[in-house]
Amino acid sequence: MASTATVCVIIAAKDAARTIGRAVASALRDDHVAEVVVVDDGSADRTSEAALGADDASGRLRILRLDTNQGPSYARNHAIAHSNAPLIAILDADDFFLAHRFDRLLVEDDWDFVADNIVFVEGRDADSLEPEVPDFEAKPYFLDAASFIAGNISRRGAARGEIGFLKPVMRRAFLDIKGLRYDESLRLGEDYDLYARALIKGARYKVVHGCGYGAVVRADSLSGRHATADLKNLCEADRAMLALPTVKGPAQAALRQHERHIRARYELRRFLDVKACNGLAAAGLHAVSHPFALPAIIGGVGADKLDGLKERMRPADRPLPRYLLEARAVQK
Repeated sequence: MASTATVCVIIAAKDAARTIGRAVASALRDDHVAEVVVVDDGSADRTSEAALGADDASGRLRILRLDTNQGPSYARNHAIAHSNAPLIAILDADDFFLAHRFDRLLVEDDWDFVADNIVFVEGRDADSLEPEVPDFEAKPYFLDAASFIAGNISRRGAARGEIGFLKPVMRRAFLDIKGLRYDESLRLGEDYDLYARALIKGARYKVVHGCGYGAVVRADSLSGRHATADLKNLCEADRAMLALPTVKGPAQAALRQHERHIRARYELRRFLDVKACNGLAAAGLHAVSHPFALPAIIGGVGADKLDGLKERMRPADRPLPRYLLEARAVQK
């Protein structure tokens, strides 16, 4: 598999001139990469020019420009429609692939999706340094729909469940046969939604512990921002999956839990929006007039205050780099 696989790397980019060059260069240096498709999603900076500046003259880089911002789901679907390689790998515009990622990742052919470990690095260091990553024991395992969905439920103090950060390589043939693409109504949780629907449709989702993806942690990351409507749309995506007749048992239970979790976040955000626009009295009236939302509002406000206190007490030095998956280094 490793000697014949060809990969399309898709990079959806919005105002990423500062980081896109490294992302493109990290993809082009891998011999398994047949094409790199950058979608400039309505950038106001020089994202396209910066991406072009990383071209290696191999003819593998293609840049598609959108006049207005359409969101990551549309941008990725646009790239899929304008590419041909049998394997699809998503790379965020401020992240990078480690050297020889696909040599390690594509050793076997028993999957429809395959993901590896991620190293998180500090933004101020990531532009110039490639982290030294140990060789980890692969210890492969397969995710099912229930465990994947449950793994996307956030813990307090985290943006989302850790498993949601996985960046699998996807087999194009599986996506085509199952009629799967990103839901273009989603600007939050679009990866989760696609992978959950794929698992529900029978995808073999393999995870290995070797590390090949570098994720940059930045305070100003666009991926950390979302609107209240984004949470509502993600709730509706869960409800659409729950309506599928094939969703039963543990997967159904996990989906219900995820939908409740996202709905609670949505109700809290609606309360905070009313407070920001119309004041505390109006927000209180909103809460009283939506009694079903009161537990989410009260619990969410209290938890946010607790998180803020913990954040102020946290030491300045964060434990980075760190790895998404706990893994054991190979003894040499």
